[in-house]
Formats: sequence, structure tokens, C-alpha cells
Amino acid sequence: MSTRGVVTKRYTSDHEWVSYDSDTSVGTVSITHYAQSALGDVVFVELPEVGTEITQGDQIGAVESVKAASDIYAPVSGIVKEVNNALGDQPGLLNKSPEGDGWLCKIQLTKPAELETLLTDKAYKEHCESG
Repeated sequence: MSTRGVVTKRYTSDHEWVSYDSDTSVGTVSITHYAQSALGDVVFVELPEVGTEITQGDQIGAVESVKAASDIYAPVSGIVKEVNNALGDQPGLLNKSPEGDGWLCKIQLTKPAELETLLTDKAYKEHCESG
């Protein structure tokens, strides 16, 4: 019987999320549904470059909408392994599926313990409700 890795999803107070797979040590990063609804229609997404070494809290990209521009910050430290190039042609994927097809990048985590400093689903919902 093989054991399956655990997938952990955590959030930042700046409305990014990371879904971490313990089998691969890779975290998928994007913005939350709350963030995309606050931004409105996304018209441009700036992504980090593959191979970039990042530290938790670094600016890794930006999202521009018809209403505003917002920087994206790394929820965890690591190396960018993949970016979602589909967002170049279809930035609206961030609105349609911010926690699915609208992912921004995949990061090979160098400090998985940082996940413990991020918000759980419950804590993030409370953060959003407190305004």
C-alpha cells in the first residue's frame, strides 16, 4: 500500500494562497477568490521567471484590472519551477478560476516550515470578514 502525500492549502493576509504537495515539495500559488472579486476584471498578469529564487514576502508579479493594479507577493520561499503562460493570453482566468485554472506559478519550496506561518482556511475567512 503506497502512502499519498498531503496537500496543504494556506493563505496570506495579502490574499495569496499556496497549495503545497508534500510528495513533490511544490506549492501552487495564486490569488484568492476574494482578491479577484475586489480587483474586478483582470486585464494583465505579470508572472515571475522560471528559475527565479524567491524569499517569502518578495514581490513575484502583479495583476492589473480595470479598477486597480496589485502586486503579488511570494507566500513561501523557493525556486519558481513553472508559470501559467495561459494567463498571458487569457488574464480573465484569474477571475473565472482564481483557485483552479487561474494559478500563477509553481514554486519548489526551500523552507516548507514557512507554511505554518500562513493562515488556515478558517483564519483567512475570519481575516476577510474582519475587513
